[in-house]
Amino acid sequence: MTQPILLGLSGSLRADSTNTRLIRKAARLFGPCELDLGNLRLPLYDGDIEEGPGIPDEVQTLADQIAAADAVVISTPEYNKAPSGVLKNALDWVSRTRGKPWQGKPVAVMSAASGRSGGERSQSILRAMLVAFQPRVLQGPEFHLADSRNQFDDSGRLKGELYRETLQALMDKLRAEIDR
Repeated sequence: MTQPILLGLSGSLRADSTNTRLIRKAARLFGPCELDLGNLRLPLYDGDIEEGPGIPDEVQTLADQIAAADAVVISTPEYNKAPSGVLKNALDWVSRTRGKPWQGKPVAVMSAASGRSGGERSQSILRAMLVAFQPRVLQGPEFHLADSRNQFDDSGRLKGELYRETLQALMDKLRAEIDR
């Protein structure tokens, strides 16, 4: 039997992003899988590009990755009380591709942010943004990693038993959702 494909979408482009670290940790807790990280370094959405040269290749690649994945994990930072522009832009572009890559797709949403709420507002807004695409977004357990730069040890492991337990529960639920 082949391993499930887990697609990770990090709303932060930073090389040492805590959101990307969180996705990698989530994949380890998810269990055997093929982790694929989506590239969100996309041009800004522009209707003139869409009508002219068409959907950029990197956007179509992302849409194809979403469609091919068995499940998706999205981790968003919180910038000014909302998800990052990078993530919003990716959602806007993918919404313009053919087919419905998100429809029925199991999705786990989480957030890692420097603030004390751990990105709770950005996660709430992201969940609302996904509604139109009709994925199967898990309703919980919610995972908000506060003060995210200080929540990983030198080995890259997540600190705090409650964080580890909650992330494990979320990944167990996502794995079960694939079989639903």
